[in-house]
Amino acid sequence: MVLDLLVIGLIITLYPLPVMAFVLVVSAPRGLWKGLAFILAWFGCLVAVIAVVMFLTGGEPPPPRSPPATAGLVIRLALGIGLVAYAEYRRRRAPGTAAPSGDSHALTSRMDQASAWSAAGLAVLLQPWGMVGAAAATVVEADLSQSSTFLALFGFCLLASATLLAMELYMVFAPERAALVLTGLRSWLSDHKDPAIVFACLTLGLWLVGRSLYDLTS
Repeated sequence: MVLDLLVIGLIITLYPLPVMAFVLVVSAPRGLWKGLAFILAWFGCLVAVIAVVMFLTGGEPPPPRSPPATAGLVIRLALGIGLVAYAEYRRRRAPGTAAPSGDSHALTSRMDQASAWSAAGLAVLLQPWGMVGAAAATVVEADLSQSSTFLALFGFCLLASATLLAMELYMVFAPERAALVLTGLRSWLSDHKDPAIVFACLTLGLWLVGRSLYDLTS
């Protein structure tokens, strides 16, 4: 479980779309407060998903080969296949379908006028729910009777939020330098987001498919 959560958390934290949106959030007026609202909503979604799974399982992993355990593996397999299919869809998309620069300026203008609540809602909207769902299906195996499980679950939430936290702290301690760096990062991601999305979804999809098939057949 820990290795799976590590891989999923790493892919989530490097997923480009939330990173690009967060740069707009922290670059807006009162950006630090909006960024904090974004992070709290993002982190809260992860915690809420894990809490729901723990409530349903009672904090005890289902016995191997039992229907709940098999269902969890099947869900992970389906999500893995879905991520691979989405990666292929993004790869096959005709070039030149990116949004025009005018749309980017309009989005920047809307974010300048947005509130902290809007930033929080954006975090919920941009959560990569397919990947979070894969984490939820993995957390079914968690055993809350072991203290190390709490560390693993908290570590996953922290890792999945690490990029956002790093950017927020960068803006706190070096705002002028951070503004330049993050603007350049968003520009680079805007030009390379499709290959990055394909790589992230394909990597995690193949990982989930391979691990699920192994567990189902072993």
